[in-house]
Amino acid sequence: MAKTSLIVKNQRRRETVLQYAERRAELLALIKHPDATEEDRERAYLKLRKMPRDASAVRVRRRCHLTGRSRGNYRKFGMCRNMFRDLSLLGEIPGVRKASW
Repeated sequence: MAKTSLIVKNQRRRETVLQYAERRAELLALIKHPDATEEDRERAYLKLRKMPRDASAVRVRRRCHLTGRSRGNYRKFGMCRNMFRDLSLLGEIPGVRKASW
């Protein structure tokens, strides 16, 4: 089990990303727009820099929903390899069976 503080910190980052997502997208589009003046780009860049660093989606870490483990995660199931194996062998995950040929 991961430290509770790390799980909470990651959850707070996810909420911050959602809160600022629309505004960040607007500013990034303005910075990349070919017809924008250099002054507008600079102003948008400064506004982007004043936003919290946690507003960037890159800072969010994918974690297991059950244990909080940060490595060995399956995106499709949202859990780490250990929990995936345990639950799939117990038949708790629909449509997943142990392979045999």
